[in-house]
Amino acid sequence: MLYLAFFFPPSRSSGVYRARATANHLAAAGWDVTVHTAPREFFTRYIGSVDESLEAGVDERIKIRRPAMGYFRWERDIRRYGRFRADMPVLANAGYNYLQRRFFPEHYASWIPHVVARALREHARKRYDLIVATGNPFASFAAAYWLSKLTGVPYALDYRDSWTFNQFTEEHKYPAGHPAWEWERKTLAKSSLTAFVNEGLRGWHAERYPESAPQMTVVPNGWEPEILGRATYQGPTDGRPLRFGYIGTITDAMPLNVLFDGWRAAKGHPEFADATLELYGHLGFFKQSADPLIDKIPLHENLGITYHGPLAKTEVGDAYRSLDALVFCVPGAKYVTSGKIFEYMATGKPIVSVHAPDIAAVDVLTGHPLWFGIDRLDAQAVSNAMISAAKRSRDLTETDFEAALAHAERYTRDNTLGPFEQELRKIAVNRGR
Repeated sequence: MLYLAFFFPPSRSSGVYRARATANHLAAAGWDVTVHTAPREFFTRYIGSVDESLEAGVDERIKIRRPAMGYFRWERDIRRYGRFRADMPVLANAGYNYLQRRFFPEHYASWIPHVVARALREHARKRYDLIVATGNPFASFAAAYWLSKLTGVPYALDYRDSWTFNQFTEEHKYPAGHPAWEWERKTLAKSSLTAFVNEGLRGWHAERYPESAPQMTVVPNGWEPEILGRATYQGPTDGRPLRFGYIGTITDAMPLNVLFDGWRAAKGHPEFADATLELYGHLGFFKQSADPLIDKIPLHENLGITYHGPLAKTEVGDAYRSLDALVFCVPGAKYVTSGKIFEYMATGKPIVSVHAPDIAAVDVLTGHPLWFGIDRLDAQAVSNAMISAAKRSRDLTETDFEAALAHAERYTRDNTLGPFEQELRKIAVNRGR
């Protein structure tokens, strides 16, 4: 299998966890997996978004290749400009924009020819049975399309995010007639199987592209027991200050004001007099995001809020075990699930929702015995949910804890990716007949 995953360790983008888990699962299931990902310097030099600890979790049987790409969109050091761009910057920009319109409408387009050329050489030595591409970026979809056209090898697509639809604002990303629409239509049309992270996104694409709907399926995100470990019952939290926590990347799109206003309101309750809110994670996905985001956290108001910074993946399990209740704060509306919720459920701890009440994650949380949802996204609703979660943590029974873990067990990576792998195997086998 050729697996096209632009964002792959050591990248720390939000999609890396699904990509890494998919590659690992396929390797464990017996596939000979080759991953094509971005050059390392793209992550280290150009976007400064790296967590090298993630590489340790990649199955050693997986072969990782890093085809080249151009950095026109990201290069800001004029000493590294080519002669043409340095001497004629206006013409160089015009040429770049022309290629965006005519070749492929994405800044990652320069990766495509390098992927195709390298994969063709590999295919000549040892034939691929299947190509799987995950997006974003969607240059991986275009590369899969061209490779299939040139070799006859079938491909499958995995939408970690939506290409033409903004799932956070529920608006189209591009105007009518933009080339992205045509590229999406034709890559979907030739795909043997197309996966989405939730039913809402599958349904939206099925309605937009009905001719491709029969090949569409849902592959939820999940959690890795080998990373988090299996949670153990720690008993109720009697007689000590409560520790609420958020673990994950903190972004500007999150309803941070509602979260902190809800915490302020909850601090008026006796249960919260000494309670703390512990925040773990990167501030945004890029290095320039940190300063504006840290200013939004009320660290100096004597509210018991602490920002601990990012965690290596190997440290996440210990951080979860140190907390009594978790705050699930995410942006967006009904098309948003978020990969983080699966880890939260696997802790067996109370979960407080800080998000719009109709997001897709609610489908996953429904039935979880320690979930404290809200019917509206405002400070008072969040405060009420926090207080209810605090009370539950004080008298948490082992029966409730085990019921929470049983709910989470449905979403281990093996359970969510198992049916997907079986479908991919059918495609490869049928092609060989």
